[in-house]
Amino acid sequence: MTVATYAAAQLLRVLPRERITRAVGRLCDARLHPVLSKVVVDLYTRAYRVDLDAAAPAPEPYESFDAFFTRALREGVRPPFEDALSFISPADGRLHDAGPVVEGGELLVKGQHYLVSELVGDQAEAQRYVGGQFAVIYLSPRDYHRVHSPVAGAISMIRSMPGDLYPVNSIGERHVPKLFSRNRRVAIVIDTPAHGRVTVVMVGAMIVGRITVSALDARDVPLGDHVIDPALPLQRGDEIGRFHLGSTAVMLVERGAFPRWDRPLGPVLFGEPLHIPSSPGATPHGGDSER
Repeated sequence: MTVATYAAAQLLRVLPRERITRAVGRLCDARLHPVLSKVVVDLYTRAYRVDLDAAAPAPEPYESFDAFFTRALREGVRPPFEDALSFISPADGRLHDAGPVVEGGELLVKGQHYLVSELVGDQAEAQRYVGGQFAVIYLSPRDYHRVHSPVAGAISMIRSMPGDLYPVNSIGERHVPKLFSRNRRVAIVIDTPAHGRVTVVMVGAMIVGRITVSALDARDVPLGDHVIDPALPLQRGDEIGRFHLGSTAVMLVERGAFPRWDRPLGPVLFGEPLHIPSSPGATPHGGDSER
């Protein structure tokens, strides 16, 4: 660990993370003059090498930075992988880690041990995933920040949990124990006819305090359990949530829902399978190896 890394880690502990997040959130929501909008978007796009070719055409300059950050994709640019029974990546980003949920409901992410109960906010619910699998997708500042359903099914529950707002980056991972379960989280529960129950946990971070979901009409997901009755039907690839600035999605599946993930860690696009296709001609629709 370098001196600079250590100093940055100590600074994170004393920063008023929630106040900084609220202040940046207000700036991102503020309406921008068209000229300023073009300047801000151009600077950000250049700094982070954002692929705007994948974005839906904007009829005019984005009205706010948040409108740019939560931009939609161009129609047809991320077709879900053709095998209807495959699990697809719920987001653009980097497949950060994947593996089994072992006895006790524990999973290992980059050397840190997590309990599923801490991620999903319910001990009984966590038992469903023992013997199942998890996948972690990290969304960087350059990525598209809407999250989609990895399977066909229906949203039956939204569980919104309070937490801190540490940054989800290499410094945060190394120096903040159980980072993902300490930060603010929103668990989206999807019941499926083919794979049992699947949960996608959207993890907040510093400057990412606000999360919206398609199943609730709210500017931010209110804390607590929200039963969706009737359940909200989903096709594979339907939007389920948005990060207002970026963070991480953790996907959990039950035992036997699908063979072990075998996709190599690294860049992944929404719609690509989280496994290596076995049938001839069945290939992912192509990621960006430069990401």
